[in-house]
Amino acid sequence: MTERLETVQFPGPAGRLEGLWKPGAEPVRGSAVFAHPHPLFGGTLHSKVVYRAARALVGAGYSTLRFNFRGVGGSEGTHDEGRGETEDVRAAFDEAQRRGGLPIVAGGFSFGSAAALRASAGDSRIAAFLGIGLPLSSDSAFGLETPRIPALFVTGERDTFGPPDALRAWAHTGAASRVVIVPGADHFFAGHLEELERTVAAFLANLAVPSRP
Repeated sequence: MTERLETVQFPGPAGRLEGLWKPGAEPVRGSAVFAHPHPLFGGTLHSKVVYRAARALVGAGYSTLRFNFRGVGGSEGTHDEGRGETEDVRAAFDEAQRRGGLPIVAGGFSFGSAAALRASAGDSRIAAFLGIGLPLSSDSAFGLETPRIPALFVTGERDTFGPPDALRAWAHTGAASRVVIVPGADHFFAGHLEELERTVAAFLANLAVPSRP
């Protein structure tokens, strides 16, 4: 029987953060945190891409936390142009570990993918990374380094925020990174959400992660 989605609150660096927690399908392989797109442009934990990615993670056995950044929905604080949001992701890692244990798969969509990638750097709890619509052409992605852990980056063929050629060139510096370009898709994967979910699920199905402690 599938465990129910749970509304949660947990401490963040700027106050309480709200989220949704869903236990992974058996056998549970670990935990996951997935971050939403830009708060100033309508991004929330309910964004369609976030929902699809979270569903793929849960189906693959990762108990998943998606949450609202500071100043969004019921989360306290105010927008901090990516700096504070990176710390919000780190707080979400702590909560996911507390609830579901290790290892953790980290990820995000658009602005959230950049924040999650920064938060993941150097964190030994993170076993893999999912970056969807990484906005390489925006300021929020300035100075990002490719991860040293297994990673999947997915972008649309017509994504103007994360152009495929720019993503390929950037990801090429990371030996563990895989890039998938979804034909015909824009930044929001309109009309291509099922294909996106299948792509994430296939990556997770073949992902070798450390055993749970």
